[in-house]
Amino acid sequence: MRFPYILVLVASASIAACGSEEQPPAPPPPEVGVITLASSTVTDIRNLPGRTSAYVIAEVRPQVTGIIEKRLFEEGSEVKAGQPLYQLDDALYRAEYESRKAALAKAQATFEAAKLTAERQSKLVRINAVSAQDVENATVAQHQAEADVASARAALRTAEVNLSYARITSPISGRTSASRFTQGALVTANQEMPLTTVQQLDPIYVDLQQSSSELLRLRQEFGGSNLNQSAPVVITLENGVRYPHPGELKFAGVSVDPQTGSFALRAVVPNPDRLLLPGMYVRAVLERGQRSDAVLAPQRAITRDAKGNGLALVVNADNKIEQRIVTTVRTIGDQWLVENGLQPGERIVVEGLQKVQPGMTVTAVDAGAGEQRTATADAR
Repeated sequence: MRFPYILVLVASASIAACGSEEQPPAPPPPEVGVITLASSTVTDIRNLPGRTSAYVIAEVRPQVTGIIEKRLFEEGSEVKAGQPLYQLDDALYRAEYESRKAALAKAQATFEAAKLTAERQSKLVRINAVSAQDVENATVAQHQAEADVASARAALRTAEVNLSYARITSPISGRTSASRFTQGALVTANQEMPLTTVQQLDPIYVDLQQSSSELLRLRQEFGGSNLNQSAPVVITLENGVRYPHPGELKFAGVSVDPQTGSFALRAVVPNPDRLLLPGMYVRAVLERGQRSDAVLAPQRAITRDAKGNGLALVVNADNKIEQRIVTTVRTIGDQWLVENGLQPGERIVVEGLQKVQPGMTVTAVDAGAGEQRTATADAR
């Protein structure tokens, strides 16, 4: 009966062989690519629509009545302050000037005669050749003649001014518009319709509108109400071409339009080539503040849950995964500006998000510190 004994020996040898095999090692922690968050300086930039308007506008109107004899400028040309634009028929004003000039000469002659008479009477009264009353009368006549001279001089000056108004000049330097009146037209003093308009185009204004909600958000993000009003402005023309001359923000409104919910901004832009004309549509890119402690996270590191909340995976000091709910403000290039949920110095997962879960131990590999940089906010 050796057969059962052989089976027992074979079974024992098999059990011994199985017991001598080693257990397979545990798998290593999964690798994830991380970047270390750092504080960044963010310059907030706004891209706003706007319209150009002339820096100075002067409507040219006649100050005396007359018929236009000649137009002395080319329509649409550049003129200088004081340059003649129109010549009116000045025959009546010249005649009035000559009449006033003669009246002044007559008044001066009368004054000289009254003065000589008063001096003569003053000498005769000393020898009792005339009465004191005669001296007083002569003195009064001299003073009256002197007043007549002053009045005649003022009238002459008025006539001279009216004569000069017959030659209408430009009040400012700038570019003229089309003339609304031609040679032979009768124009009247201070009429409602201007003869032409002169506009100073260098520099030129760019009038912008920004919503009040934007203003509140800017003040919250960039240090309260102390927003920089004198900020550089870059203009983009309506055909998409960047304007070569940068301007500067000079004015921010102090009230909000209740109908549009926006407030006014005004920039001054150099215009030496007269490329910008009043009424053109442009876009202005302007800086409105800085934030030195901004936290920027790559967009690929932020996911969304069913409710739209931002989620990020962070590797803590124990190399374990933590899930954070983050609040993002806006995109800056390929990154999010983070308001809450992440701090500088923390390691955020950017690669291998699909193979890890919160609480897992991982091996963190630097995915590139170059992804964290100072960025410029381009809110459009």
